[in-house]
Amino acid sequence: MSLQRPAGRVGVLLLALFAVAATHAAPALLDAPFTDHMVVQRDRPIAVWGAAAPGARVDLQLARHAQRVRADRSGRWQATLPALPAGGPHVLNVASQGRQQRVDDVLIGDVWLCSGQSNMALPVERTLDARAELAAATHGRIRLLQIPTQDSAVPRQRFADVPQWQPATPDTVRGFSATCYYFARELQRDVDVPMGLINASWNGSRIEAWTRADALRRVDGQAPALAVLDQYAQDPAAALVAWSAQWQQAWQRDSADVRQPWRVDEAGPWQSASASAAWVVPALADHLGMGWYRTTLQLDAAQAGQPSVLELGRIDELDTTWINGRIVGSSFGAGLARRYVLPAGTLQAGANTLVVNVLNTYREGGLPAEPRALRLADGSRLPLAGPWDYQTVPAAQRMPPTAPWLSSWGMGTLHNGMVAPLAGYGLRGALWYQGESNTFEAGAYAAKLAAYRTSLRTSFGSTLPLLVVQLAGFGPAPLQPEASDWAQLREAQRRVVAADPHAALVVALDIGEHDDLHPANKQAVGQRLARAALHLAYADPAPASGPVPVQARRDGNGVRVAFADIESGLVAHGGLSPVGFELCGDTQASCRYAQAHIDGNDVVLEADGAGQATRVRYGWAGSPVITLYDRNGLPAGPFELPIR
Repeated sequence: MSLQRPAGRVGVLLLALFAVAATHAAPALLDAPFTDHMVVQRDRPIAVWGAAAPGARVDLQLARHAQRVRADRSGRWQATLPALPAGGPHVLNVASQGRQQRVDDVLIGDVWLCSGQSNMALPVERTLDARAELAAATHGRIRLLQIPTQDSAVPRQRFADVPQWQPATPDTVRGFSATCYYFARELQRDVDVPMGLINASWNGSRIEAWTRADALRRVDGQAPALAVLDQYAQDPAAALVAWSAQWQQAWQRDSADVRQPWRVDEAGPWQSASASAAWVVPALADHLGMGWYRTTLQLDAAQAGQPSVLELGRIDELDTTWINGRIVGSSFGAGLARRYVLPAGTLQAGANTLVVNVLNTYREGGLPAEPRALRLADGSRLPLAGPWDYQTVPAAQRMPPTAPWLSSWGMGTLHNGMVAPLAGYGLRGALWYQGESNTFEAGAYAAKLAAYRTSLRTSFGSTLPLLVVQLAGFGPAPLQPEASDWAQLREAQRRVVAADPHAALVVALDIGEHDDLHPANKQAVGQRLARAALHLAYADPAPASGPVPVQARRDGNGVRVAFADIESGLVAHGGLSPVGFELCGDTQASCRYAQAHIDGNDVVLEADGAGQATRVRYGWAGSPVITLYDRNGLPAGPFELPIR
């Protein structure tokens, strides 16, 4: 709809009055997430907060309870209302200095935070039987709060865009997290109370981005990047220079030689490229890992002396860019157009060397062949058409450092923008489905997952239940025992959860799809999450998941693996003997697939050289074949255990 401009002097006066009113409109008394249709956590004191005039009195009423507080000198206020049992709807009223705000249709129930990367973000409309699922999605007592994607270098008090609670309907669940929605729908069959779901997820995000800076400081090796992040909040240009030094030091530490491809005079094994319709270097389009791109731009003195912006198009996925050996920017995201404002003195009369390092981790990627240019302050646009040179990077050196302020690959950036404004809101628990973007450093994931858990509980309570979805299967089935970053990260998830009485693990290995990172069967994930929640948060005696390994010990010429949390006995799907077990010594080359048979609650393993084996592995690959379940259909998850 468009508005026509009112005619005459009256119209001008009305427009002026509207402009003044918009300029001086008072902010809402309540911050998000306090909006119509919200769900408040039952059976515990209810924290409510917002903004008013500095020092002003604020009066609140919810159900039969009233509270009066004063705003502080900055105008912030917070109140705590008494706990309420499940039920509603209620009305929340807030008033201060003649201003009022009313929140209608408030339910009291259980609230769950759902967070992670693309498998948590995957919407209902992209899951199995989506048409039928959407048609049946009429659950008025399930309420949805979709947090807008927003990163920030510092913790925010308010959301940049105010999210609104919505009852679950075919329209509202269409784009909502399928894992989160199916979880609540399943859980509500046993826990008959309103369910509030808060979805804060971002495709491709790393765990560091969701973790508070104070928790990350406890993880070895994170301090230098966090110091740069602190600097970035005050002086982005200086932080870029400091981070550039860290990037180049890391490259030289990890590189197999002493090349410095960002340098103007670096010779190296550059090759000439011939662009395609899609990519500057077609040979790098399917390259998983890093690639370097280089070209030269000629400028006269007048051009070089102008303020300018470098436009590089939508690079896929992560770029770090230098001009004349000086770093000028770094960004992450396949759909993000790169535009870097060049600091004064970056360009020079004559030849200017542009070097771009690009990391691609999934399917096609690289430097796109869409228009690139240097845009000058005088309005002229100098195309960067090439010719381009390129060189590849060995697979072993595949992950460069990332700038700590980079949206979904930064440090604390998504916590600051998407979770920090929620801190203190009552939760029953949290769901976490993430890890694919950290598989390149699986050995460090355990410490980072523990830091994320600390971060979450600092904001929402020290014993907050945490349900962790283990990575689903992805990739080709292995033909022989192999090293696997994905398996190593799953093991980190298993061990961190096993050591935490307030956490539960949901196995999804058998739900994965060999050729799709985003399996469509999110209904099964939701069902398993609901089962884990019943055990962890509602004291249901049934085990949280399927069979859990307890120990591996020598048994004659073989090895016996004991399992617990079994319902109705162990079974091998698809045959009499379970597959997926390995016996290993100290090296990867020593691993051998083992013959296995079920003996009560144990699995007995045999293989050549079993007497020299020091550890047992199960399901140790990106997408292994596993067949060990209990008779209720829950799988034993992947693991590695020492042999006692």
